[in-house]
Amino acid sequence: MSRIELIGVSGTALAAEQWPLLRRCAAIVASHRHRLLVADLPQPVIDIAPVEAMLNRVETALDEGDVAVLASGDPLFYGIGRNLIGRFGPERLTVRPALSALQLACARFRIPWDDLALLSCHGRLADNLSGRILRHPRSMLFTDGRNSPNRVAAELLDALAACEDTGRIAAIRIRVAENLGLGDEHLTGGSLAEIAARSFGPLNMMLIEQPSWPSPPPFGLGEDEIVHSRGLITKDEVRAATLHRLRLPATGVLWDIGGGSGSISLEASRLCPDLAIRIVEKREAEQANIRANIRRFGAYSIRLVGGEAPEALAGLPAPDRVFIGGSGQRLEAIIEAAAARLADNGRMVINAVLARTETAALTCLERLGMRVSASTLAVSRRLPGDEIRAFNPITLITGDKR
Repeated sequence: MSRIELIGVSGTALAAEQWPLLRRCAAIVASHRHRLLVADLPQPVIDIAPVEAMLNRVETALDEGDVAVLASGDPLFYGIGRNLIGRFGPERLTVRPALSALQLACARFRIPWDDLALLSCHGRLADNLSGRILRHPRSMLFTDGRNSPNRVAAELLDALAACEDTGRIAAIRIRVAENLGLGDEHLTGGSLAEIAARSFGPLNMMLIEQPSWPSPPPFGLGEDEIVHSRGLITKDEVRAATLHRLRLPATGVLWDIGGGSGSISLEASRLCPDLAIRIVEKREAEQANIRANIRRFGAYSIRLVGGEAPEALAGLPAPDRVFIGGSGQRLEAIIEAAAARLADNGRMVINAVLARTETAALTCLERLGMRVSASTLAVSRRLPGDEIRAFNPITLITGDKR
């Protein structure tokens, strides 16, 4: 059975031992840049992109003999190796890696990389990028022409400025390594604003560094730790039950409508840091509290949307989960708008204090064809001196989209 020789390339030349492998292959896969390295060989050269077309052509070429695939650095590290293994199986590949771009970048920056957070937006959507980056003291980012270092820096700057986080803006430092191993290799460093103002080529690695910030446990924030107004905050016990009801996915989008202090979203962001969260809140005092809490906990997977639902929901990414903690007498309209955008098999949770809110929510969810359940939670606390304080019961209503 013919095989695939997956060959990592560092720099601008092939190693001497790689030439015999290439000469015996029936075809060679290469990017535009690597085509120049094999221009003198007689074999047909298959473009590495688009990937699906390349895989189809490799499958055909394997009927004629072995196929060589040239890839930058280590092709198993955010590289084409994953696609080849997925299509042809690991037993059909021989992998000959070169130094990865990560190794080269860390060598140029003279830093260890065993404790780096490794992130990639190469050929990927960059949604929730600020949340993914800002929770780590040090992140190394694989960028591309679309998600370039200046665009990433600008996005981080916008997210931090929106929450008035001047301390983090001043503390973050960025280094960029362009065209590693090539003749025009270049290193750049600076602040968020300085990097956002520059332009970069598509081949680079981006290091984002910031001081370590104090961090509480991933679940179980206390009411006294969260900035809120006049006691208007989801109680700890209710928050825990609500998060259980939400059954949060690891990735996707959560809408928190009528967010108040943002306590539900704060816990969600720490439990599921890759979840993109949108808090919709119309009151300016509560918006200020949400900004303060995002700063305090570095919860930049949360984005505040100032405005009133359902109108404020229009431009948001479609949700996988929806939590409605406040509706401002517009509950039915909010449920209808959220349900229309909710992903299949998505879930909506509504916390109701008043009986009429509970009745309206149940009726509306059932009318929309959702699978509905509800439970009522009564919380009491024993205070110093054995005094018992009972809180108003809250009904947690769940609607699953079928």
